[in-house]
Amino acid sequence: MNTIPCRKMITDSLVEFGRQDKNIVAVTTDARGSVTLGDFAKELPEQFVELGIAEQNAVGVAAGLASTGKNVFVCGPACFYVARSLEQVKVDMAYSNMPVRILGVSGGVSYGALGATHHSLHDIAVLRCFPGITVALPCDIYESRRLVESLLDYPHPVYIRVGRNAVPNVYESTDIPFQIGKAIQVCDGKDLTIIACGETVYHAKMAAEALAKDGISVRVLDMHTLKPLDEEAILKAAAETGRILTVEEHSIYGGLGAAVAQLVAEHNPVPVKFLGIPDENAVIGNSKEIFHHYKMDYEGIIETVKAWLQ
Repeated sequence: MNTIPCRKMITDSLVEFGRQDKNIVAVTTDARGSVTLGDFAKELPEQFVELGIAEQNAVGVAAGLASTGKNVFVCGPACFYVARSLEQVKVDMAYSNMPVRILGVSGGVSYGALGATHHSLHDIAVLRCFPGITVALPCDIYESRRLVESLLDYPHPVYIRVGRNAVPNVYESTDIPFQIGKAIQVCDGKDLTIIACGETVYHAKMAAEALAKDGISVRVLDMHTLKPLDEEAILKAAAETGRILTVEEHSIYGGLGAAVAQLVAEHNPVPVKFLGIPDENAVIGNSKEIFHHYKMDYEGIIETVKAWLQ
């Protein structure tokens, strides 16, 4: 069982690459502990900027650094970077096309017990609307590592969302066909396709493996990049399996499910169902409890698929 959070894999990778490239800069807002930037700050202090609790300033400073050729990673709680500093993300990053990378940690319902003020369940919906910004939700440590590698010379602004705790690995190593904007097919199937992102990919995979024992053939797509969206993989799944179930740690409005439904409605209408957070403040609890309540875990996915196919 993996014990390394995705945030730790990303910041460890930044230390490694930062030793080789002095243009890599990490910016944070009184969050070096929660983001796990302590080693970076200690080893590469001249490439580290601490701004206190000032997310708006952090994005502006990062954009300024990026304009001089720095490869900047702004690291802090996702819930603040997609709310408190949203204007700076819109103007300083997206509108100005500054290649800043926001690492939003403890995304989704990772801060489950702290309630709606600390949940980030609107981030995909908002940032999909900003022209030019890439949105990525890696599902495990190996995909997180490949994402960092892909961003070392990536010319566009990026939002990365990861959770807080370690999650089970979907893949066995970094030897995966990772490419920004291209989904990875985790399981093949013909009866239905599950499209998932971030921490829900593991649950989709586990559900598909369990359903296979009952004779139900399920394709699983790891949609690690929400923007740009892999339209080809989605339309291929629609044509070949005829049904799509989306699973996301996000509001059912404006996120992965909405993007998939919009695409298939326009090009190849097939039945689509959504698992995510409904139009309510999510219940209080830890991530596992919240996932189970909203049927976003593998048990809920299995139940949904069987009920639908019946």
